[in-house]
Amino acid sequence: MHSHGGTAPHVPRRLRRRATLVFVAVLVPMAVATVLGAVRLWPHGETPTIQTDAPGSSMHAGVVTRVDPGASDQVHQLQARIDGHRTAWVNVPPEYLPELSPGDRIQVIDIGEVGPEGTPYVFVDYERGPPLAALAVGFVVLVVVVARWRGLAALVGLVVSLGVIGVFTLPALLHGKPPAPVALVTASAIMFVVLYLAHGVSLRTSTALLGTLVGLVATTALAAWASGAAQLTGLSDEYALDLMSAAPEVRIRAVLLCGMVLAGLGVLNDVTITQASAVWELHASAPDATGRTLFGRSMRIGRDHIASTVYTMVFAYVGATLPLVMLVTMSDRTLLASLTNGELAEEVARTLVGSIGLVLAIPLTTLVAVLVVRSGRDHAPRRAVVTADQVPAEAEEVAADPVSVRA
Repeated sequence: MHSHGGTAPHVPRRLRRRATLVFVAVLVPMAVATVLGAVRLWPHGETPTIQTDAPGSSMHAGVVTRVDPGASDQVHQLQARIDGHRTAWVNVPPEYLPELSPGDRIQVIDIGEVGPEGTPYVFVDYERGPPLAALAVGFVVLVVVVARWRGLAALVGLVVSLGVIGVFTLPALLHGKPPAPVALVTASAIMFVVLYLAHGVSLRTSTALLGTLVGLVATTALAAWASGAAQLTGLSDEYALDLMSAAPEVRIRAVLLCGMVLAGLGVLNDVTITQASAVWELHASAPDATGRTLFGRSMRIGRDHIASTVYTMVFAYVGATLPLVMLVTMSDRTLLASLTNGELAEEVARTLVGSIGLVLAIPLTTLVAVLVVRSGRDHAPRRAVVTADQVPAEAEEVAADPVSVRA
């Protein structure tokens, strides 16, 4: 029967069962391979840790009560109320002083003894917990209010995804596990959980999942090739040397490769589920359209997805690396030399790898979705076409735009 209001188009039970068996035959082995890969790559042993506090020191919260840039010495330029009850001078680096003002919440470290500067307290950072918590609460409330149960399921999926990265991915990289399998297992596990949790178990979701997994395989293969062929070492990142010092088993190129795969994961998931939904809705509105027509209409939507998401990825990376981009514009080197040098080349490769995987996933997802929704066409209820002979007064209008009604 014809669908309305975004429901799935009619697919006979026998053909739905056949399509389900095909998806089971394809996706279950992928799920099993993901689980076996996780077991094989699971990190064992103690994970390296970084000691951030010196022996005898302790962290405290403070509120700035006085800022005096004109003070004779650095110690007496900033005063704060520590832990809400005692006032003390805080040694603050000169570059932070212009940004601080009375009322700012800060973090200070008590080094345990009064140094030559005359205070045991040293400025560490701003206290950002309350505003970030307010943003998080606002985000959660809006998602649940607007998207309701599906939004709540998406939030649960997000928590699970971050848990997979924290429990498996990061420790595996810290223990020197091969990056391509780690990235692929991570992304695959996340997609299995997120898609079915947020969108439900259905042929539509399975179609999007299959397209996403194929895109992930292509993205991982491209990332592995690009990181080697372009000699992307990851050493241009400011944290690379610190990471190598704290965790000698880590291969920075492995971290770079895994980051390429994870960076495009959200966008890839977005376009595949949206593209699958577009095919379903187009078929629901025109169930008699041929497969070629349905594929062509769906790909017109897919091309818009490709264009907009490529822009999204490029602008996201430009925004994240804006200080670096500004330095590049000030350089006396040519644009090509700048784009192929160091850290900027890594961002270019990251964008291109993610975009190629995205472009490959959209037509594949569209094709699979068309095959699934068209599988029941010959068994769908037939619809009569209103012709000019039947309704003479509307002959001209029907000739220009035939109207279908239920038989």
